[in-house]
Amino acid sequence: MRQALDVVAIRHRRPCQAAALIIEGCSCPELVTSFKGLPFEVAQAERPVSDPSRDDERHLVELAKRDPRQFGELYDRHFQQIYRFVYSRVREQTAAEDVTSEVFMKALKAIPRYQDTGRPFAAWLYQIAVNAIADRYRTLRPAQPLEDFHDLSVAGPALEDLAAHRDEVRRIWGLVEALPHQQRTALVLKFQEDMKIEDIAVAMGKSAGAVKLLIHRGVTRLREEASSLRPVE
Repeated sequence: MRQALDVVAIRHRRPCQAAALIIEGCSCPELVTSFKGLPFEVAQAERPVSDPSRDDERHLVELAKRDPRQFGELYDRHFQQIYRFVYSRVREQTAAEDVTSEVFMKALKAIPRYQDTGRPFAAWLYQIAVNAIADRYRTLRPAQPLEDFHDLSVAGPALEDLAAHRDEVRRIWGLVEALPHQQRTALVLKFQEDMKIEDIAVAMGKSAGAVKLLIHRGVTRLREEASSLRPVE
């Protein structure tokens, strides 16, 4: 186990491979025309995480349960998506790295007790991440202003396009941040992480119906707030 913990710690010290803010595929066109990512150190084309078959993933999990040194493959497959989610919640790079490291350390220690319930392994990791963020949320630094983002990737949207949408993204993200914590988390998991309702339920420790209600209330509130901010024609 000690060797496995060292492997996770060493891998985590490499440069972050995650987008700073990526909320795509939003089903609220009247709220915002598009969300565009503002990547820190990695091309937007590098964002997608591998999507292994469920059987392959189950095999990797079983290997890691028997030998924690095999956990490294699961770490590599899921690091980017977990870091992206954590960063979107804490909005500060050092804090996001610390929380992400904590998530994988906890997952490594707990994986011998992991039970396959038929949901993706990632849903279990998100559950650990949601709890880790909640545990540390009050101690984290305030969100970093969007204008402070740097090292924009040349493979992402053109700089002038990013500048044109920056005010809109800042305004919409400000509305999201003002939502109650659980509504905010449900919306990020749904629209940023593109998770199924059932998987969000696992991550948040709630029923599918409760998650749907959180998303409905969050979207309704965002629409109302966005409408109140529209200039009168």
